[in-house]
Amino acid sequence: MRSKETVLRLQKCSNRTDLRGAAWRVFDVIVAGTGLLIAAPLMAIVTGFILIETGSPILFVQLRLGQFGKAFRMYKFRKFYPNAGKGHCVTLKGDRRMTRLGAVLERTKIDELPQLWNILKGDMSMVGPRPESSDLADCFTGDYAGVLEHAPGLFGPNQFFFRAESALYPADCSPDDFYRDVLFPLKARIDLAYFPNRTMHEDIGWIVRGILALFGWRAFRSRKFETMLSDWLKARGRRAV
Repeated sequence: MRSKETVLRLQKCSNRTDLRGAAWRVFDVIVAGTGLLIAAPLMAIVTGFILIETGSPILFVQLRLGQFGKAFRMYKFRKFYPNAGKGHCVTLKGDRRMTRLGAVLERTKIDELPQLWNILKGDMSMVGPRPESSDLADCFTGDYAGVLEHAPGLFGPNQFFFRAESALYPADCSPDDFYRDVLFPLKARIDLAYFPNRTMHEDIGWIVRGILALFGWRAFRSRKFETMLSDWLKARGRRAV
């Protein structure tokens, strides 16, 4: 039976956790709301170009895994042709399913702007692990299940380091198998190294890194995670993305 002191200590920890979560939620709402207001003109232009090039639908909607494995509908600007059908779980460099505008959206990451709405809804956070497709739910086993304890995010270490992920896939193996066997485990280890002990200051740093990376500027480097990625790439004879 727990002592009175133990119960009080657990209650204090729970209260601190609740306050910490509330602070992060307020931060998410303010930043995502501001981002939507600023990006609204650009999003309207992208909508017009998508309609002109390939018509509707404007958005790509897919079930993704949220916190604790709860599925939610994630929104992105559509990059593929409407009749592209279901292909690989991942996007490849020069993917034939992609429209000309889609290639621009993919390169600039403008296709992800609608996820600001997911953040306002509470499906996602500004910073967190990338939300994986429900098709990859079986990857979250053993220690990797811990990644699902954190709300998925628009920004984060993996979003920064794997910004050019489509160029990593070798031509001599299945892209889906390569992602499951190689990329996913590395991403999961990076997420588990960061998110259990994250701070608001560090989260803001990943947002800044992500925004600067859109302009080709990789400032504010994080040696810890870059070393993890560099060692993995060297072991496979590949160059940094």
